[in-house]
Amino acid sequence: MLTLNRKTHRAYNRVKEGNFALNGLMGFDLHGRTTGIIGLGKIGLVTAQILKGFGCRVLGYDVVKRGEEEEAGIAFTDLDTLYRESDIISLHCPLTPQTYHMINEASIGKMKDGVMIINTSRGATIDTRAVIRGLKSEKIAHLGLDVYEEEADLFFEDLSDKVIKDDVFMRLLSFNNVLITGHQAFFTTDAMQAIARVTLQSITDFEQQKPLENEVKP
Repeated sequence: MLTLNRKTHRAYNRVKEGNFALNGLMGFDLHGRTTGIIGLGKIGLVTAQILKGFGCRVLGYDVVKRGEEEEAGIAFTDLDTLYRESDIISLHCPLTPQTYHMINEASIGKMKDGVMIINTSRGATIDTRAVIRGLKSEKIAHLGLDVYEEEADLFFEDLSDKVIKDDVFMRLLSFNNVLITGHQAFFTTDAMQAIARVTLQSITDFEQQKPLENEVKP
């Protein structure tokens, strides 16, 4: 979000070439902007708290209202309102039949002109072709992706000496207002240690026939 706004990725490459010009690098203040968080689990709530620290107005949507939203300063709302009023939309939801391609031609049409969309959840929550059309029409001014719908054939591999045959992905890379990373949002020392700890505890609890705190129920 910060990198796209202040165009740090472009400035970084310019400076390496000795280009310190500011043209094309104009950003905007997050303070006073409206951000929409879709998915108010642990990560969504923390993201909202960070954005509140920047002085943003935060709207939130989830299929379940847990009561933690008010404590975090989030205005719980419906999706149409979130789409209509948000300058920045950030996805933090799981992939379900309900969230599959939730960012599509229709939902993009409800958004503000020049919206920023960030997806660090699951690639298939976004209809990539619809987003490309939104970028071409400038309806979408900034797009940040840590996930991609067809990432299984791309991510976690070094393909630098190969021809990438995914034309949709390559079209995304052609936009200078699109930032893509290879599904690395989770990849910190702390997070990996936590994943290992929770996994081992779950195995132990299962073996000892104890209640499973992180059980996924149908």
